[in-house]
Amino acid sequence: PYYVRINQNLFLEAYLHSSDPNLVLFLDTCVASPNPQNSTAVTYDIIRNGCVRDPTYATYYSSQRHTLRFKFNAFQFVQSSPLVYLQCEFVVCRASDYSSRCYRGCINRPKREARS
Repeated sequence: PYYVRINQNLFLEAYLHSSDPNLVLFLDTCVASPNPQNSTAVTYDIIRNGCVRDPTYATYYSSQRHTLRFKFNAFQFVQSSPLVYLQCEFVVCRASDYSSRCYRGCINRPKREARS
């Protein structure tokens, strides 16, 4: 566990261990949950489908394509344990493939219309 105070900046780095310099790392989804086993019941989206959902989220420059640096402010779920579990999903793409998921960025999926 990593202990922080509420609203403290939480800095994270993800690194792809590969000798291939032509790979790019993309953060697709990062979700926080008060429960380590079930990240679908009560959740808070920091990033979903490449779209930033948390206003405190920021990325930081890295000279290496296979390293991602980002931060967000620490928080706690109301009426819950003080523990927050983070689950992030990354995508690895070829740096030269500009049609890949890594280069499409935020994908807002429209909600379906409910029909009778």
